[in-house]
Amino acid sequence: MSRSLSSLAFVIALLASASSALANEHQQHCRYCNALSAWADPPQASNGRNYAPDRQVDVEHIKLDLTPDFEKRTIAGTAAIRFAPISKPAKTLRLDAHRLDVSDVRSKHAVSTFSSDDESLTIVFESPIPVGEQAEVEIDYSAEPVEGLYFRTAAMGLPKGDDHLWTQGEPHEARHWFPCFDYSNERASSEIICHVPEEMTVVSNGKLVGETKEDGGKKSVHWLQEKPHVSYLVCLIAGNLEKLEAKHRDVPLAFYTQPSKAKHAEFAFRDTPAIMAFYEDEIGVPYPWDKYDQATCADYHWGGMENTTITTLTQRTIYSDATENIRSSRSLDAHEMAHQWFGDYITCKDWSNLWLNEGFATYYALLYEGHKEGQDAFKYGLYLDARDDIGPHSKDLRPIVYRDYNVPRDQFDFRAYPKGSWVLHMLRSQFGDELYRKAIKTYLERHALGEVVTDDLRQVFEELSGKPLDRFFDQWVYHGGQPQLKVTYKWLPEEKLAHVTVEQTQETNDKVLLFEIDTVLRFIVDGKEHDQEVRIDRKKQDFYVALPAEPQVVRFDPEYTLLANVDFDKSDKMLEAQLANAEDAIGRILACDELADVKTQAAVAALKQVLNADEFFGVRCAAATALRKIRTEEAVAALLDSTKQDDARVRKQVVEELGKCYRDDAAKQLLAVIETEKNPAIVATALRGLASHQGDDASAAAKQALRDESWAASR
Repeated sequence: MSRSLSSLAFVIALLASASSALANEHQQHCRYCNALSAWADPPQASNGRNYAPDRQVDVEHIKLDLTPDFEKRTIAGTAAIRFAPISKPAKTLRLDAHRLDVSDVRSKHAVSTFSSDDESLTIVFESPIPVGEQAEVEIDYSAEPVEGLYFRTAAMGLPKGDDHLWTQGEPHEARHWFPCFDYSNERASSEIICHVPEEMTVVSNGKLVGETKEDGGKKSVHWLQEKPHVSYLVCLIAGNLEKLEAKHRDVPLAFYTQPSKAKHAEFAFRDTPAIMAFYEDEIGVPYPWDKYDQATCADYHWGGMENTTITTLTQRTIYSDATENIRSSRSLDAHEMAHQWFGDYITCKDWSNLWLNEGFATYYALLYEGHKEGQDAFKYGLYLDARDDIGPHSKDLRPIVYRDYNVPRDQFDFRAYPKGSWVLHMLRSQFGDELYRKAIKTYLERHALGEVVTDDLRQVFEELSGKPLDRFFDQWVYHGGQPQLKVTYKWLPEEKLAHVTVEQTQETNDKVLLFEIDTVLRFIVDGKEHDQEVRIDRKKQDFYVALPAEPQVVRFDPEYTLLANVDFDKSDKMLEAQLANAEDAIGRILACDELADVKTQAAVAALKQVLNADEFFGVRCAAATALRKIRTEEAVAALLDSTKQDDARVRKQVVEELGKCYRDDAAKQLLAVIETEKNPAIVATALRGLASHQGDDASAAAKQALRDESWAASR
């Protein structure tokens, strides 16, 4: 039997008790929720407050002429850097250059001397270069990079014919493969000429200038990026690559992958044209570059990297259609493409403002999900981010904009990604779609091809809305935490009043403020909605709302516009009514979460009905989890009766919950899944569930899985 996803890899992870990061596909973005420990500390790391470094010169253009040696895993060539002093004549030029072996430096402006150490290259000119005068240096160098540029070859264990190299710049790895000003407050145009065997492909930023045959079976490939971008976005990928092509308007689109992976590459590429079309409509700014390529890289550290016009991707983005809708590259594709506007076209000035790159990319990926799959899917993504990525960090009180980090990697966490996304969602919810879009378009156009800080965004929203936003940004961006709300409800029958009390229970101090937030209370009376806008700005507040009769459903923030941990205790009857409201998917999910603590037969029956009949897969998944948490005989029986699901995501969730039940009948069902299920991702889930069970059958199933072949086993 052959399973076309990595059953082998999953089982090895099971037996070795490795992390379950691959199970959370929605988290595989950029540098977040991945192997952060692989990052080296940059040399400018400090224990004080961090700011962008001084720019003594304006770097205008970077030209690299490079020859990689795939056997020795080295590069050699010449970097030509054109620059002009900014405010003072320049006697010296210092460039970041980590362990580059510099053999010569040339310039029309006479060079007195140069020196190179493990961290930098310093060039001393005989006479100071006047302010504004254009100068250029040519630097001959070689390197055996351990970061920044990575070789992957058959000698290192890759399939024969998959040899390639790839680069990674963010946050400070560009200096490992070419001399540069390696920080995000400097932009320059760039070009790369790369000499490789003629059968290889070279991909880089911008547009292809041409290819030239050379002696000895080699060729040179010339790429030019005319619009300026920061050094960490300069990219080189070269090797044996297969190519898929498409187009959006006149923008060429391409997807490159290693030959051994090419068979399934179309699944990772199929949404790209639609994503670009959606972003142009949503953002209001046409795609700003010459083309858009994506390329998979063996052993790539993270999900993806948004190099200008050429995104590098993990090979995990390649998957088989046998996994149905469990695996998708859509979110990663959308996240990285959003960076072409937010992160590349405009770039955060320093790492304290990283959320202006990553929060936008996270949010716009959710917007595309909503565009493609509907608003329930959009809100579900926000819910998962709040529950799984922000909620577990409730004790982390650092603000989003934070300068006291030790090293840049400290900033690549939940604050920049999902919390930054939520800040944008709250702004959009507050001002509406039209004004929000106008503000974002203005923000992009005003700062095009430049660097931004958080206050640039605030100023645009204030200008277009007329509303001061100092408090909003102060509490959400410049201070930490989020509202912890305890909500209680009581019906006053004689007065026909709904009495709702809201208390902010978070500890307030110099790190976390008492929040001022606007939201809505929704009461459903005999099928009709009654909404009451409320402002919460005190520690504890009471709200009284007149209604025609007692409501069947009471919802706090029904449109899901507020990032908050809400504790709202409701009666079983009210939860069951909320669970039955077909117009409110997030409300149904929250009802499932609450019913997990009820443990009555009525709750089990309601959850089983939802698990097998709800139109939205996220609600069905929540019902499966709730039944497992109840864990009575009736609840487990409900799960066992619900394994036949049309949606593979729900089928997988049911199997995952059965794997946590630690019962003989559950183990028997897991074994049956392994024998009959065709989806390898679900088989892998069943195998993980069997890990806690003893017995010959469980051991035999795991051993058999280890013998199974997998097309992705080599990645």
